[in-house]
Amino acid sequence: MNLRDVATVFWRDWIVLKRRLTKFIFSRMVAPLLCLTAFGWGIGRNIQLDSGSYLDFIVPGIMALNSMNLGFHSIITVHAERVYHKNLEEYSLSPISAESFLTGKILGAVLKSLISSVIIILCAEIFGANIFLSPNLFLVLILNSIIFAEIGFYAAMKLSSYEEMAQVNTYILLPMSFLCGTFFKTATLPSAVRFLVECLPLTHASQLLRNLTSGGGILFESLLILTAYAAAGFFLSLHALKNCQED
Repeated sequence: MNLRDVATVFWRDWIVLKRRLTKFIFSRMVAPLLCLTAFGWGIGRNIQLDSGSYLDFIVPGIMALNSMNLGFHSIITVHAERVYHKNLEEYSLSPISAESFLTGKILGAVLKSLISSVIIILCAEIFGANIFLSPNLFLVLILNSIIFAEIGFYAAMKLSSYEEMAQVNTYILLPMSFLCGTFFKTATLPSAVRFLVECLPLTHASQLLRNLTSGGGILFESLLILTAYAAAGFFLSLHALKNCQED
């Protein structure tokens, strides 16, 4: 993998984002503000937790949910490049390796996710949430973004239509959005459902972020699971990309 090639792919995505940065920032404020208003000021006023306010509880969940969605949706444009615009063929003919192309695309998705995460943190501060910031917090956000960017990239390499891509959102992202500890503790779920849910990456991201934002330490088991997901996702995405280049 060549770092200059990685930077080239990443820079192309940054140039595209920079031209739309103002619109991107304002668009990323809408969902957090709605969630903080509805759950923090609305429903949250009637919910008491031993660990603090419900607002403090859901902010890490919103951050985990946001990094999942941004990681996935920021990279699925590769699907259009492969199926409709045929830009992927140009990359295949260039001296850029598959590893460099994949890494550059993932870093572009991570950048969007981090910008959006900072917006959420600022909005949460305005709403009065108590958030402890640390380097480990951003490490978890980056890992979570990488995992779902890899899922998006793998789907983009394997699926042939926008309808099929939408099904990934319906059958994978949407269930995780509501079940993986973003808005409530997974301990309240039935044991069989809880076992399945706690195997999913978003659950561990939510748990890590919630522990870190409350001033706790890193949960090494959850961190190891996220790292394993990221490594497996990179391998599968790279294999899928190379298969597309050979076809």
